Amino acid sequence: MQHRTSRRSLLTTTAAAAAIAALGPQLPAYAADEQAVRVEEGEVAAGRATNTRLRALIARMSVEEKIGQLFVMRVYGHSATAPDQADIDANLREIGVRDAAELIAKYHVGGIIYFTWAHNTRDPHQIADLSNGIQAAGLAQRTPLPLLIATDQEHGIVCRVGKPATLFPGAMALGAGGSERDARTLGRISGAELAAIGIRQDYSPDADVNINPANPVIGVRSFGADPAAVARMVAAEVRGYQESSVAATAKHFPGHGDTSVDSHTGIPVITHTREQWERLDAPPFKAAIAAGIDAIMTAHIQFPALDPSNDPATLSHPILTGILREQLGFDGVVITDSLGMKGVRDKYGDDRVPVLALKAGVDQLLDPPNLDVAWHGVRAAVDSGELTEAQLDESILRILRLKNRRGLFARPYVSARGVDRTVGTREHLAAADAIAERTTTLLADPHRLLPLSRRSHRDLLIVGADPASPSGTTGPPTSVLAQAFAELGFRTTVLPTGTLPSQAQIDAAVAAAAGHDAVIVGTYDAGPGGAQSRLVAALGASGVPVVHLAIRNPYDIAYLSGYAASLATYSWTDVELRAAARVLAGRAHPRGRLPVAVPRADDPTQVLYPIGHGLSY
Repeated sequence: MQHRTSRRSLLTTTAAAAAIAALGPQLPAYAADEQAVRVEEGEVAAGRATNTRLRALIARMSVEEKIGQLFVMRVYGHSATAPDQADIDANLREIGVRDAAELIAKYHVGGIIYFTWAHNTRDPHQIADLSNGIQAAGLAQRTPLPLLIATDQEHGIVCRVGKPATLFPGAMALGAGGSERDARTLGRISGAELAAIGIRQDYSPDADVNINPANPVIGVRSFGADPAAVARMVAAEVRGYQESSVAATAKHFPGHGDTSVDSHTGIPVITHTREQWERLDAPPFKAAIAAGIDAIMTAHIQFPALDPSNDPATLSHPILTGILREQLGFDGVVITDSLGMKGVRDKYGDDRVPVLALKAGVDQLLDPPNLDVAWHGVRAAVDSGELTEAQLDESILRILRLKNRRGLFARPYVSARGVDRTVGTREHLAAADAIAERTTTLLADPHRLLPLSRRSHRDLLIVGADPASPSGTTGPPTSVLAQAFAELGFRTTVLPTGTLPSQAQIDAAVAAAAGHDAVIVGTYDAGPGGAQSRLVAALGASGVPVVHLAIRNPYDIAYLSGYAASLATYSWTDVELRAAARVLAGRAHPRGRLPVAVPRADDPTQVLYPIGHGLSY
């Protein structure tokens, strides 16, 4: 793969190469010398020199260390050496070690993935300390190596680092805004904040083209249904992240946007032809590669037109080597989706899955359910000659090049000052609010009810679904909306009704609507003929104007009646709900345009609202 390298990338590459150049019997202290390469010939020479030195480093590694470098593993706890007892117990039960430092010492893993549920992400300073502890453990090994710390910070409904970090609208919201500049800003700011707390790889952006409204796993995580538009947004976000020295990771190759099965619980099958794949699924991945993306994540899906063996794409040599490596020319890091997902575990055992993934063309093995089984499965394959050390060396070289390119050899540690200076700053938060306003989409306002005036619609009843707050935001949605409207001068009453309101809850909401000037009702995957649809219809029949908010999928509006106006927010994170309140109150104008088509409920082959639909005032 060839692409233009920015001056910042040259500086980082040169600095890290200088650090590697000093390699003696042991790795040196990682200090940058910030010497720019000014001509293309010098850049190429520096790259070759770096590869030579990295290969020399790999040659000094034991087989055990090489195998470990291929794995990216979860670990419980807020600290690398002193987690809480419950987290020690979980680590012993699932991994056979007490903490992250023991994990690194025993298995020599090349990376760690952070999860909220693993108690890795309490607050920015704690995360930074955990990252520093992990790096210290990595640099204390016989072959000192920094670790690549990663997480899923997609924004919107999937985030692992919450407040006070800056949280942005998710991909489909950005798709509704349609601004490549906003996507790049998201990547740049999010990347800077992740880097400040020691996270140097983000499993984002989602490059799937969501053409199936019933997709249970992608949906609003996608930028939309137009391959060209998704490609532009993916490329912009990639550039933003990598400007901040965080490795972006496009997922899920070869494309997860037209599935009706969740690969966490089953094996989806994509029925696209090869020509449809080229037209629908491939463009965002091609754009990511052209933008210089560091890594691409595989999908646990069957794609018969690309591999008739029906192996999951994660284990498919024709897909990962034949198409991704050879046809698309990608020479960066290929990482699996989580190896704990059912979609990759059904056909082969947990000891064979990592071996088959490596043979298919994978470099990084993400979060196997049993690390000891997976690690020894790879070791057995090396001992038998099924996998050669030369194959391992090529994957490790890609991984070390990525670590080098993102500055980990030169700057493995982070500082408290950097956290304070970078994470959740007023400037960053204001940028997220402004972007959110540009994504809010007004779908319908037939009676020109909006914007709501405090003179005529001062008293608001806020009802609807209250799903668990994503992304470490405050939540729940009804409370966030109530507070936002109160700050704008409205009087609010909150009555959560859930995603499956009973008839008694519907009756209570209708009774509560009396005496209010308008009702704000949020729906979450309403579906055909469901309880949420009955709630909206009953509220509409009460005679009080009803404003509907689709707080996840914009497709909800097709199943509803009785509303006076309808907006899509694409997520129920605070930043998007606050923006929706400002739009409803006339403090901002709705600018979003649907990035997906909304089909009719009575005939899904017909379009109710096309891509590009959106009103304003």
